[in-house]
Formats: sequence, structure tokens, C-alpha cells
Amino acid sequence: MKRKIAAIFAADIAGYSRLVAEDEEETLRRLASYREVVDDFIAKAGGRIFNTAGDAVLAEFPSAVDAVRCAIDIQESLRTRNMAYPPSRQMSFRIGITIGDVVERDGDLLGDGVNIAARLEGLAEVGGICVSRAVHEQVANKLSVQFADIGAQEVKNIPTPVHAYMVAMRREDGTYATPQVKKVAKAVPAPNWMWPLVVGVVSVVAIGVGGFLYFTKLETTKVPSAVAATTPTPASSAVAPSPTPTMAAKAPMPTQSAMAAATPAPTPAAAGGKFPADMVPFIGERVRAYLSNEYSVAGDYKAFALNIGGFVGYGLNQPNEEAARNTALDQCQKRADAAQSPRRCELYAVGDTVVYSHGKPPMPPQPWVRHDAMTERPFASKDFPIVRDPAKVRLENLYAPAAKSRSVALGPGGQYFMVMGASSVDESARRSLESCGAIAGVVCMIVAVDDNFVVPIPTLLRITGFFHAASNASIVADARDEVVRKLGDGMGWNAVAVGTTGRPGLGLKAADEQTAVNSALADCARRDSDCHVIAIGPFTVGPTN
Repeated sequence: MKRKIAAIFAADIAGYSRLVAEDEEETLRRLASYREVVDDFIAKAGGRIFNTAGDAVLAEFPSAVDAVRCAIDIQESLRTRNMAYPPSRQMSFRIGITIGDVVERDGDLLGDGVNIAARLEGLAEVGGICVSRAVHEQVANKLSVQFADIGAQEVKNIPTPVHAYMVAMRREDGTYATPQVKKVAKAVPAPNWMWPLVVGVVSVVAIGVGGFLYFTKLETTKVPSAVAATTPTPASSAVAPSPTPTMAAKAPMPTQSAMAAATPAPTPAAAGGKFPADMVPFIGERVRAYLSNEYSVAGDYKAFALNIGGFVGYGLNQPNEEAARNTALDQCQKRADAAQSPRRCELYAVGDTVVYSHGKPPMPPQPWVRHDAMTERPFASKDFPIVRDPAKVRLENLYAPAAKSRSVALGPGGQYFMVMGASSVDESARRSLESCGAIAGVVCMIVAVDDNFVVPIPTLLRITGFFHAASNASIVADARDEVVRKLGDGMGWNAVAVGTTGRPGLGLKAADEQTAVNSALADCARRDSDCHVIAIGPFTVGPTN
């Protein structure tokens, strides 16, 4: 063991247990995506992660300046990613930073420095940063960061109060928020003269309640028999129908056994009782034709199962409903397992009634694909945006050599889904968007069709996410509508730059990426200072390093 002085960084997700309870699979998937961002920033800032547990991250930095700068970069990057999700599903970190003496053992760090960083993290606002006085003294004159002094804070298991500061985070309008601290109110003991009065009041209340119960005794003795007659037994109790799910607050996916045991609140079949085959997501046109013909005319005991990846199973002309359910689920799951699909199969319909509990996946407006000769270029897996290297290898091995028609849809958090060998480009685009949208929980975008990228893929700056001008915090609020209007149909190369006050400059419909960037910077310089490019095409961008 050895001792050293280090800047300790502690972070975890606010409300993580609630997010997991609402949708475990989607939360874990996004946690992995957000952790990639956090880990990348820590590594680039010279930090080292020495411990993780669930949603928590502990890291050390050789410099308090590097630790605070890294924390700010993380919070601003994740804030942009969170814009793609409704407020109830946003995943925000709290971060605490201190400088302290720690003990290193087998790569792990122990000591008061680690404990205080964790307590400061608990004081931080959602999406905010809280630092100790030692960190503030090191950073105040080295970074252009505003702080709010919240004074000495009593924290659990630390014997002396910790003097703390909040980092003021930038608002959407370019101003800085004043952090608020939740102060714990201490109970004030009642004065001695109050006790006789309290005893007297309690005595009077007790006498009154006793008298009430005495005079109502005969009436209350009749109630139990009435209640017993009207309360249903567990065997006969009614089950309230489940509320209709929405994508904004998606319920956790039921397991296969739960789906087989109980049918969710059914969605009525299409007019005339015919199975609504046109409404089924994730499937190809051949499966849709089979549902419209063979499935629709089959006997009463039938069921249909699918998964997000488009694998399906049928149970037709079965002896009873349970047999139809089990047959459909088993057939679908065997096909999914054979293809190594990670998604579980679920019942979509029993008879002609839809029982699928997740509704339709979020979809963008049509047209899903727009061809533009100025921006299209040959597909290259190494240039595929946002996703990590293992995904690029998979795209190279599976997508690039696959049969047409094929397409890849991409989500703002790096989720993606590819469909190969479809009957048409329209089918491959629809299916990849539906599956990607179901995985991401938000609208995805078609990035590649067959052998080409069909959206502008920036190369001058690093792609960091999806660009939505209407909600982008870097652009001053009163200018966002104009940016949306001027970007219009998005054809050609477009770029957006902003300056210190968030005033935007635009480079529109350029023939190449460099021209769009130069135009945006020049336009911004006429309105603002210290301009930098924040978006190229449909993506947000940042420095390459």
C-alpha cells in the first residue's frame, strides 16, 4: 500500500433505481452508451477509473483542473444526448470532486478523499457538479468557470463539515444558473412551558375519541359482515385493465412466461373482426401477406409472436388458446435463438386480437430516405457515425457484403439496426427504423442504403450526436426557430456555428463540407465572437481531439 494526493472524481446517476424499475432493458442499454461517453472523457483528460459499481464511477486525476474540466465536458455532452428523450426518461449524472490523501491498494483507492468525493456527489444538483474548497482554490483562477459558495456542509460519516462549491452550469439561453442546495432543517426543541399544554390537549382528544367509539359501538359491529359480503375473495377479484403504454414512459417488457400466463388489456381488432396485418411492426412484406391471408382465415385457436428483430412464430388451428400461445412463442424463440438474436419473443396477437403491450415504435415522418448527389458517398464501415469499433466490424462483416435491398438506421445514443435482403428499399428502411426506434425509445434516422451513405457524414470534426436545432442548448432560444426554418429541407451540405452569446451562423446548401463550415463561421462572426461549429448536416460535432 502507498499513500498519495489525488483529485478524486465521483459520479452516479440521479434516480437510477426509478429508471431501472420503469424499463430495465432500455435503462441498462443507455447506461452502457452513456458510460462510453464518460469513460472516453476521463481517459482523454488523463484520469483513471479505479472503481465502478452499477451506475457509479470513481476516478482519479493528477490535477484538479483536469478533473473539473472533464466533469464539465461530461455534463454538457450528456445534456445534449438527453435532449432526445422525454424529461421522465432522461439519464443525468451528479458529480463530486475533491483533493485528498488516499491509500492505493491493488489499483483501488481508499480513504477520506474517496468518501468526501462521494458525499459531494450527493450534494450536487441533477446534471451538476459539486467540489470541495481545495478544488475551488486550485481551479478558480485557471478555468473560466463560475462557482456558487454553499458553505460548510455536514455530510454522513465525515466528522468535520465540508466546505463546498457548486459549479454554475450554463442554461440554454447562455446565462448561468445559480445552484441551489437543499439544507436540512434541524428540529427545534419545544420550550418547557409547552409540555403541560400538549399533555392537556392529548387528554381531551383521547376522551373525545373514546366517547365517540362507545356511542357508535352498535353500528360498527354490523360493518364487518357487510364488508365480507361485498369484498371479493382473491380467487374472484377483478383485475383492472392495464393503461395503454406510450413510448414517452415505456413500461418494462413482460417476460415470456408472464405473457403466456396473462393477456394484457387487448387492443380491439380491425373493423369487421379481421386481423390488422398492416399495423404489425418489424416484419417484411411476405410475413405481412401471410398474416393477411393464412393467419386471418385460420381457426379460432391461433396466436402470433414476434420480436424486435423481426423473427416470428405462429400457432394455428390449435386445440385451445394456451396451446396456440405456447406454440407461437416457442416457434418464434427457436428461430431467434438460431440466429443469435438477443431479443426475446412476445405474443403479438391471440386470435384476431392484438395483445402486444408496447404499441408502435417511434417513427420519423416520410420520406425516410432522400437522395442528394452532393452529399451521398460510398458506404465505408470505418466512417459509420457514433457507434464504437465492434459495431463497425459487425457492419463490415454483415452489412457490406449482404444482398440488396439493405439499410441501416441509427439512434442518437449509438443504437443501430440493419435489415438486409428486403424486397425493396422502402421495406428495408421501414423495418430498420421500427426496430431501431423500439430499441432506442426515440426516432432513429436512415444513414445508409445499399452501397451508399444517404446523409452527410462529417469528416472535418468529430460526430457527437444528433442535431436538433429546435432544442439545441448552444443556440440562443430566440434564434432556434429561424435556424429550423433556414435549414429547410436539409439538402446539400449545411453547417451551424455559434459564438459566445449563442448567436448562430449558417452555411447552407454548400457543394462540400469545407465550404459549409467556412460559410457558417463567417456568418457567425458577423453576429458573435469566438465562433465554433456545432453541427454539420444532421449531426452535432466537436473537436477531433
